[in-house]
Amino acid sequence: MTERYAEIDGVITYIHQYLYEPLLLSRLADYAGYSPYHFARIFKERIGLSPLYYVSSLRLQKAKELLLQTNLSVRDIGLEIGQQSLGTFTTRFSERVGVTPSDFRNSKLQADSHLHSLMKLESWERTYPILNQAETIQGTIRAEVPFEGVILIGLFAKPIPEGMPLYGTLVSSLGYFGLTGVKPGTYYLMATSVSWGTQAIDFLLPQRTLRTRSKEPITVLPHTAVPYQQVMLYTPREDDPPILISLSFLMNNFLQRVVQSSSR
Repeated sequence: MTERYAEIDGVITYIHQYLYEPLLLSRLADYAGYSPYHFARIFKERIGLSPLYYVSSLRLQKAKELLLQTNLSVRDIGLEIGQQSLGTFTTRFSERVGVTPSDFRNSKLQADSHLHSLMKLESWERTYPILNQAETIQGTIRAEVPFEGVILIGLFAKPIPEGMPLYGTLVSSLGYFGLTGVKPGTYYLMATSVSWGTQAIDFLLPQRTLRTRSKEPITVLPHTAVPYQQVMLYTPREDDPPILISLSFLMNNFLQRVVQSSSR
């Protein structure tokens, strides 16, 4: 089945090719052959994000790559992706990745340790299916290809995995998941996976990990059961926005939560 608005694929390729150049809405719309208004509408309908928000997300992903793969200073990396102010770059990076640029650069050793700790973890948080339960989002996770590892699943305010999830957890296998105590509101369900034995660099820059994202929101209403979710992890697609949130940061938060729970 052909993806709706297939012409957006060409725009995405164009964005990647000229990511370090000024990419105004008018320039992208001209490339697509639409008016800015019409282009912005169909781009958001196809991708879930506005064109310029998508561009800024890719640039932050490039910043993550530069932090781990070069010796450029944080200031120079900010300039490289078009941020003239070090303070603005640091703030935006921290908000959308979950840690400061410097902490992200220094997180490789901790990331390996976090995954190793999860592999040895015996006491995982356990939730079980609850029928007709309000303020609970539950479902089943499957994968297109065989997978063994940890799955990170969360609810976000936008259809992109960035910033701290409003609700989230880690599960150690495919199958059932449940997020309880979810307040009424509108959320986007996102998930990604890290196979056991994955190198830190490959999940700090998760470009090949299995993932899923809901372009359509999940609405939680007071005293109303949420439909059961069927979640399929798939291999990355070209039109997926980057996974900006630091997976190592989420792993560490989960491990701390397990330790606190076991000490009660």
